[in-house]
Amino acid sequence: MGTKGRGRLASFILDDHRYVLLGTSTVAGVGMLLSSQPRPALSFLARAFTVELVMYYLLAAWLVVSAVALVFKLTHWKTYDASAPFTKPAVARALRYASYVVWAMTFVLVVDRVVMGVASAWQVAVAAESRPADDMLQSMCYILWNGRGTFATGLATTIELAVFGTIIAFFLALLLVFCRIQTIDRPDNDFVRFLKVVGSGFAKVYSTVVRGTPMMVQAMIIYFGVFGILRTTDLTTTQINGIWSAFVAGLVTITLNSTAYMMEVLRGGIESVDPGQAEAARSLGLSQWQAMSKVVFPQGVKYAIPGLSNELIINIKDSSVLSVIGTFDLMFANTTVSGIYYKQFETSLIVTVMYLILTLAASWLLGRFAHHFDVTPEPFGSTSDQTILGEE
Repeated sequence: MGTKGRGRLASFILDDHRYVLLGTSTVAGVGMLLSSQPRPALSFLARAFTVELVMYYLLAAWLVVSAVALVFKLTHWKTYDASAPFTKPAVARALRYASYVVWAMTFVLVVDRVVMGVASAWQVAVAAESRPADDMLQSMCYILWNGRGTFATGLATTIELAVFGTIIAFFLALLLVFCRIQTIDRPDNDFVRFLKVVGSGFAKVYSTVVRGTPMMVQAMIIYFGVFGILRTTDLTTTQINGIWSAFVAGLVTITLNSTAYMMEVLRGGIESVDPGQAEAARSLGLSQWQAMSKVVFPQGVKYAIPGLSNELIINIKDSSVLSVIGTFDLMFANTTVSGIYYKQFETSLIVTVMYLILTLAASWLLGRFAHHFDVTPEPFGSTSDQTILGEE
């Protein structure tokens, strides 16, 4: 190994031991904090007090070593790299192996205190005749168990709204984006030119209005507006509710709202394709429509996949505003259950975990879908705050 190679190895070992000491000290602190907590009823460490005591002191020893390294760093600021014993390859290797032990012990404590704590609280809550008032975790488990039917209905509705709304919006966005990017071509007759101008203008106005107004307001206008129109007919209120339910209105709202954002994401993907591709297609005799549909659009969709897939995650979260019109989603279930037990905080925590699980699962599935097309998935976030390429 040359001089440069040895220098790089020494620099890596130095940086590695710093990260090991700093990061694992936090883990050790969490482990000690968990060890000081009361043991749950199902704790498997309750019968191994000596083992847990040894684990506690080993975690404390790691914190002492880290503190010594920090003090040494402060007192030998300029000569630390050369004089500190922690930078020696053998010591750095020992610290790395010791950090694995610290992580393993903390993991055992997490399982014993957190996982078994939840299991203990669940066991008590399921068997309880009334809601436990002294323990918040047991109270949450009791609310979740006894309100499971309401939560399940809200969860299913949220998934249906997000999935079907996103799928329908995708096909509507395809139609609108073709209208949005149309330009006047020389072979077009007057009627075709008129259709292109009207279609492009409608798509621009639609995108501006929908993206510039809150979904909650849109939901109220759509639901009560259509309901008011149907009231002018001979239909009774019961018949109208059978036709125009809160679920249908919520699905229409999500679809129309998501269409505007997906249209702009598609347009950004299409306009990110090299213009020379369309020019080359036209030079080969393809019409404007053929060049777009056979050459530009397939490439543009690939660029737009991350933003399009991210819209599903946005719809899972944004569907919560539909409870304002009575759609029985997770947010409506939250309001219903919290009204029964007068525990808004605990019920909101339960629903928060449900939303988090949904978004994490959707993110993982969409990530697999994106990797299938060799594109990088986007992190959590709304497509509404992303810059659209080529936007006027």
